[in-house]
Amino acid sequence: MPATGRRIGLPTVTTLDPAIAARLKRTSGALVPAIVQQHDTGEVLMLGWMDDTALAMTLETGRATYWSRSRGEYWIKGETSGHRQWVKEVRLDCDGDTLLVKVDQEGAACHTGDRTCFDADRLD
Repeated sequence: MPATGRRIGLPTVTTLDPAIAARLKRTSGALVPAIVQQHDTGEVLMLGWMDDTALAMTLETGRATYWSRSRGEYWIKGETSGHRQWVKEVRLDCDGDTLLVKVDQEGAACHTGDRTCFDADRLD
């Protein structure tokens, strides 16, 4: 479950609009999957995870912010790599259990250096 503390350099936003929070259906770990898409081409870039704080920071700052399940901390996409995601819009699916984050991606979206996380392995 996401911690309440945040790394230095993250915005101080702490709460999500209650009207938005009421619509979210979270995992048992209080997370919502966020599908990330290039806003102008429709290219699917990656999947990240957000809790209420990450979503609030994303909406407030216009920078995609996620909860890292492996590191147990928040991270702003591109903070260290320079491969920033500038948020154009955020949508909630009809069930309230998945976010669609439309961004303008700078550089690679995948940690491997690929443009998207879906370039490597076609399964057909």
